Amino acid sequence: MYDFSYQKPSSLADAVKALGADADAKALAGGMTLIPVLKQRLNKPSLLVDLAKLGLVGVTVSGNTVTIAGMTTHAAVAADAGLKGKIPSLAELASVIGDDAVRHRGTIGGSLANNDPAADYPAAALALGATIKTDRRSITADDFFQGMFTTALEQGEIITAVEFPAPEKGAYEKFRNPASRYAMVGVFVAKTAGGVRVAVTGAGQNGVFRHTAMEQALAANFSPDAIAGVVTPADGMNSDIHASAEYRAHLVGVMAKRAIARVH
Repeated sequence: MYDFSYQKPSSLADAVKALGADADAKALAGGMTLIPVLKQRLNKPSLLVDLAKLGLVGVTVSGNTVTIAGMTTHAAVAADAGLKGKIPSLAELASVIGDDAVRHRGTIGGSLANNDPAADYPAAALALGATIKTDRRSITADDFFQGMFTTALEQGEIITAVEFPAPEKGAYEKFRNPASRYAMVGVFVAKTAGGVRVAVTGAGQNGVFRHTAMEQALAANFSPDAIAGVVTPADGMNSDIHASAEYRAHLVGVMAKRAIARVH
């Protein structure tokens, strides 16, 4: 690692001030991506601002909305009884992120802020039409994700919570990398009050995206058969040692059909 300073503020205002005072400062949430990047000397922050003492934890259910504080761990999301009752598909998604160590350390805010192209939460946020709350504003999921590892967040902006409107039904299916369990392809299908939304993670070169062709087909007939003729173009899909672009395009359809078949 490179040398850096470290702060662990106890208030959101102090954390925002620390990040705003140094353009090379980085916020530390769970550290599941940042720490390995530092070890590999791929990033050189001058200051790490640890968000662990800000009190941004917990899940709240109010009416048809579930609010998850930004520093809530994946394990806490997966175990929350209120969330299981209101949006079980989101709790299930959290339960299959990484392994036990990752789930007990990684946070929903950190995952969304990092926007890894193979992360699970971006698919849930986009499919469910979530709103990302920060110390400055509210950002819709459709506006938040702007490309691989790129979001609408500005320098020093901190995710404080994520609001999820409960769908009529939904489900998430992913094809896991056998070693790390990240989503080589993951598809979240949700039937919401505003229509059907389908979000794909792990497949696209530009990160998470909505599959509008599937959404249109499912709006007319919400069943696996409805998307049998929908072709996902291989252009724009990721291709690496684990799967070709063509195979990932094929997996999008397979995972989508599985998700639709088990929505609840």
